[in-house]
Amino acid sequence: MKKILNTCTAMAMALSVMAPGLASAEMMKEVGPGEGQVNIVAWAGYIERGETDKAFDWVTKFEEASGCKVNVKTANTSDEMVALMNEGGFDLVTASGDASLRLIAGKRVQPINTDLIPSWSTVDDRLKDAPWHTVDGVHYGTPYMWGPNVLMYNTEVFKEAPTSWNVVFEEMDLPDGKTNKGRVQAYDGPIHIADAAQYLMFHKPELGIKSPYELNDAQYKEALDLLRVQRTLVGRYWHDAFIQIDDFKNEGVVASGTWPFQVNLLKADNQPVASTIPQEGATGWADTTMMHVDSANPNCAYMWMEHSLASNLQSDLSVWFGANPAVPAACTDGRGMQTAEGCTANGLDDFEKINFWTTPVSKCESQGECVPYYRWVSDYIGVIGGR
Repeated sequence: MKKILNTCTAMAMALSVMAPGLASAEMMKEVGPGEGQVNIVAWAGYIERGETDKAFDWVTKFEEASGCKVNVKTANTSDEMVALMNEGGFDLVTASGDASLRLIAGKRVQPINTDLIPSWSTVDDRLKDAPWHTVDGVHYGTPYMWGPNVLMYNTEVFKEAPTSWNVVFEEMDLPDGKTNKGRVQAYDGPIHIADAAQYLMFHKPELGIKSPYELNDAQYKEALDLLRVQRTLVGRYWHDAFIQIDDFKNEGVVASGTWPFQVNLLKADNQPVASTIPQEGATGWADTTMMHVDSANPNCAYMWMEHSLASNLQSDLSVWFGANPAVPAACTDGRGMQTAEGCTANGLDDFEKINFWTTPVSKCESQGECVPYYRWVSDYIGVIGGR
């Protein structure tokens, strides 16, 4: 984790050099009356109003109290989030680390005045100055939620938890005696290359990979070759959480990398699934609520950012998504559904073990020259296409 923080810091410093004056952009000085609405780009399951499960609703009371109607556009990948923010028309986005610094560099988001967010003091100290949303000491967002990318598996096929990600990367017969071909999935996003690199860090230490987001040409080629093997096994690349849920229920999928959100919904539906972090470790995400530079509803946006840090919201979201709150008190203060044991189960103590998503850049800390993200995008499209 320390290496990833250093990587993000190096990129943030580079952004500060590339975009002079970026940190001095205007930020709001006070919050005025709400404009009547706030438009948010968010990951699936992040902003609930009780439509999926009546017990999980952190929108309705906010709308009643603030007069700001919450409009949500669900995005399935970080690239989609960046594209939507580039198009404009949104006030906020729940960006992961592989999108946030791109949004800052592209001047699509504005600095956040933390003095206007009373609950800022309650944020986890490990996240307050995180380099995926902080450049030159200026904050460009409010931490929201973090967690690992886990291996979800069918408990009728795997009587014991798989100990390795090899069940989705290498052809084999699974414990039920049947092949894994056509029965596993992989994430439909270029950042999945990092999962292959994470696997290689463990199994091929001679490659010298220090960070799954910092790959030289030789290391990168190995990762792509592993993904080409995986391509022969994958029945479907997933990016829509609810389609993946249906695939586990009805289409014979038995193993895949996923988010805790899908695991929780399938378990709630009494499906035979469980999740684990295998021996190779895991990538993960630390998501930040960021405000568009041209937000049409900035007052409502600030009201939402403050609301997003309420410990009862953080607590219930942590239960709903199976992730960890940006406000540690949400685990223990009893204002929501979460408990200390629940946060431990969600990996609260594993922060240092997760390689959090960040954007690969050409000038990298571990070895000077690395393969930049634009190549990840084009090459992963090629892998999925069978090239």
